[in-house]
Amino acid sequence: MATIVSQSELVRKAAEYINEQKSAKPQKSLHDLLDEAGMRFNLTPLDAASLERIFTEEKK
Repeated sequence: MATIVSQSELVRKAAEYINEQKSAKPQKSLHDLLDEAGMRFNLTPLDAASLERIFTEEKK
């Protein structure tokens, strides 16, 4: 039986994934990590854009 996961939970897991991958693979660009997370967690374009904004602001 499939488990339904809320979209907000998927975004949270995607953010965790990006943080882990940034540490494990520092040579990967943020854009590549966002693309991977988007595919892995089935994010909407709006969710991906929100994550990009969060991680871009984090750098500043």
